[in-house]
Amino acid sequence: MRDENALAAANFYDEAMSSPRALAATLDHTLLKADATRAQVLHICEEAAEYRFACAMVNPFWVSTAVAALAGADVPVGVVIGFPLGASLMESKVDEAKRAIALGAHDVDMVMNIGALKSGEYDAVAEDIRGVVEVAHGRGAIVKVILETALLNFEEKLRASEIAVTAGADFIKTSTGFSTGGATVDDIAQMRGVAGSRCGVKASGGIRSLADAQAMLRAGATRIGASASVRIVQELTGDADALKATSGY
Repeated sequence: MRDENALAAANFYDEAMSSPRALAATLDHTLLKADATRAQVLHICEEAAEYRFACAMVNPFWVSTAVAALAGADVPVGVVIGFPLGASLMESKVDEAKRAIALGAHDVDMVMNIGALKSGEYDAVAEDIRGVVEVAHGRGAIVKVILETALLNFEEKLRASEIAVTAGADFIKTSTGFSTGGATVDDIAQMRGVAGSRCGVKASGGIRSLADAQAMLRAGATRIGASASVRIVQELTGDADALKATSGY
């Protein structure tokens, strides 16, 4: 796996756009809707294996299904923790992460305690993140911390980014896709400014086209979360199937 954080943003963008396979390697292929069925989970796993996406991202209940479906494909399974509100007890998030990793999850996308951050309870926010990071890193998994940027003001985004990076996050991530807004170019640039080369930045929420993905990558994202991953890659290849409607995450 390439070292995403060793590359300058411009170089990373050029690499990601160099081929459909390179672009796919930046995309977390995502299915998190409440009514997702087993058949739909299996379908995104088939797509993840075919296109070689960075991971197949599912809710905790579907981790074992996705792991079995992707056995031998060398595509990791991602899982969301404390999703989508982030207001679970830290102990609950840690336990959820342990169980999901034991089932085979590799990418752990946890929602930050947003209310605690907005209350100025920064130690609690950091402890929440560190608890999950320690569990994940001790088991060979990585952690992406979801800030839910649509609910934060400028200063809160800076503070949240720094807390998450300092607490050991492998990525800081914009959004759950279930709040009042998704990723923006300005948010990605701001988060990259805080992260520097210390961790990755993941854009998620409302990314439905190649143009959307390109804008986020140019701004400093090194990972994209989307349910429209197939469409995005097909647009790069000029495949006519890219014109099919696909809802974004």
